[in-house]
Amino acid sequence: MNTSIEHQNRPPYGIIAVLLIGAFIALLNETLLNIALPSIMEDLDIEMSTVQWMTNGYMLVNGILIPTTAFLIRKYSARHLFLVAMGLFTAGTVLAGFADAFSVLLIARMIQAAGSAIMMPLLMNVILVSFPVEKRGGAMGLFGLVMIFAPAVGPTLSGWIVEHYSWRLLFNLVSPIAFIVLLVGFFKLKDVKEKSSEKLDKLSLILSSFAFGGLLYGFSTSGDKGWDNPQVYGTLIVGAISLILFIWRQMVMEDPMLDFTIYKYPMFALSSIISIIITMAMFSAMLLLPVYLQDLRGISPMDAGLLMLPGAIIMGIMSPITGKLFDKFGARVLAIIGLTITVVTTYFFSQLTFETSYTQLILMYSARMFGMSMVMMPVMTNGLNELSARYYPHGTAMNNTLQQVSGAIGSAILVSVMSNHAEKRGEELSADAMSQLTTPPTPEVLEQMEAQIGAKAMLDGINFSFIFSVALLVVSLILVFFIKRATPPTDAPGFVAHNQPDKKITTSTEPVVE
Repeated sequence: MNTSIEHQNRPPYGIIAVLLIGAFIALLNETLLNIALPSIMEDLDIEMSTVQWMTNGYMLVNGILIPTTAFLIRKYSARHLFLVAMGLFTAGTVLAGFADAFSVLLIARMIQAAGSAIMMPLLMNVILVSFPVEKRGGAMGLFGLVMIFAPAVGPTLSGWIVEHYSWRLLFNLVSPIAFIVLLVGFFKLKDVKEKSSEKLDKLSLILSSFAFGGLLYGFSTSGDKGWDNPQVYGTLIVGAISLILFIWRQMVMEDPMLDFTIYKYPMFALSSIISIIITMAMFSAMLLLPVYLQDLRGISPMDAGLLMLPGAIIMGIMSPITGKLFDKFGARVLAIIGLTITVVTTYFFSQLTFETSYTQLILMYSARMFGMSMVMMPVMTNGLNELSARYYPHGTAMNNTLQQVSGAIGSAILVSVMSNHAEKRGEELSADAMSQLTTPPTPEVLEQMEAQIGAKAMLDGINFSFIFSVALLVVSLILVFFIKRATPPTDAPGFVAHNQPDKKITTSTEPVVE
């Protein structure tokens, strides 16, 4: 992408606005289908194990492509990448809306994912290089609004649409919006990019695909198949070996596809560790609450989505405010306050009962989202602030990749913890119930007992999994005390510098919006 020796006085707000809108609808689409999966199963006459590929396929494409974005951002202009990303996303959305077979729908979904994978690192990188460090928090707050609010509001919107209309409307509503954004980008975004001689290392791409693809697939399917399934541990082993080889190759290459030397910066390394732990813990509410609300309490998908909506709105409102506070106070104070709130509210979620009121659940979830809004973006931005401009593409690609992988790991671990504890608790409750019987139960009574024991065991499993999340969050709370305000990089920030420190950085025109 473009490089310049000095910042312009006025950041390119036009290109950032277009990228924000594009990223918003791309991220919104990630969670839009979650509630619609049962409807798709019924309409296309497929099994749960098959329809789950709508989610797994999307995640796998993201995991494979995101590590390549560091190379793509250095190689191509912001306009070029945006048009390709938005074009892919729009094409996939249109195709999905008219798909009459699951194979077509899955291909369309994966085309969408290819566009989305490029969009987020591109937006983050443009923000990093467009604002000086002292004003970057506010800009990253807007990015946080998109990153957090869009996926959070997806289930609520999806629940309402699926309840009243066909699941196809989820795609048909997004298609015209995506097309308009694509047209605006085509006519308004103008930037000049000097020719780049960089070439993608094919072996790195292959190793990266096997590494992150294998890890994502293995962890994401472990909840259904079990850790002892050869398909699970086999892909995890392949992924781990490929990751070791991938990292080794990047370390010995003169111009790596994804530069792991960014971890020599202590604040970036610390922010990565904290972000991984928090992302894993975040999935406790995203995974466990729907199970509790719909399976144990019988709350409809629409009402379950509405319960989470106030928290999503609070998080969306807080993101820009948190960004401004970050510019003034730094990340440590915000992260300590936010994580303390998150630890306390997550503990409250570990005390769920069958009588916990709907209002209490809304208040607890909203408070938890308020706490989370003060943590993720400040910690991530502080780590990126320590990087030199030439490392921005690598930092953004690394953060987005780790978010995907840690999300899959968190989901797998939390589901395993919940399932194992529920199974153990179910056996204890069954043995206790049978010991108190004086006469053999009738089939009807036995069936009723098993249903009650299963529900109680599942509730105990959910509560125990929330306790596990509390432990993770306490670890991250301890780590944030070591955060220091990152010092500005010594090299001049450019619109995106090459990752070639020994080569001369040429100057070119900043992107403009007509």
